[in-house]
Amino acid sequence: MTLLLHLMRYDEDVAFVRLPAGQEPTWDWRTGPLASITYTDSETSIVCGFASAPQDLRVQGPLTAYEIAGPLDFSMVGVLSGLLEPLAKQGISILALSTFDTDWILVDAHRSDDATTIWKRSGYTVAPARLSGGTA
Repeated sequence: MTLLLHLMRYDEDVAFVRLPAGQEPTWDWRTGPLASITYTDSETSIVCGFASAPQDLRVQGPLTAYEIAGPLDFSMVGVLSGLLEPLAKQGISILALSTFDTDWILVDAHRSDDATTIWKRSGYTVAPARLSGGTA
């Protein structure tokens, strides 16, 4: 069974920034449509607005952020695989992040139009996000 989901595409580009393990960001990283920080034993990873990412660090981007309309129940199976398989077949790399309520997919900004077209052809709805209080 294919889940036909609604994706919201954000206009503001985001970045994926890598810091050494245990290092804290020294800039205002809480910018953009999605801001996230993840600590592991080997690195600190930050997602933030591309415009605020220091370019003297290891930065991936600009990336286009897509939010899956939620909330999504944790028991839902195959949400990401259904969305990502058609992109993988076309050689489009992604970064996926999850929040409590939903999933986010980050796509290289230069391939975001391709991703949007692929999803629409697969029956998904992709629409511009409308910001209201920081969320769509």
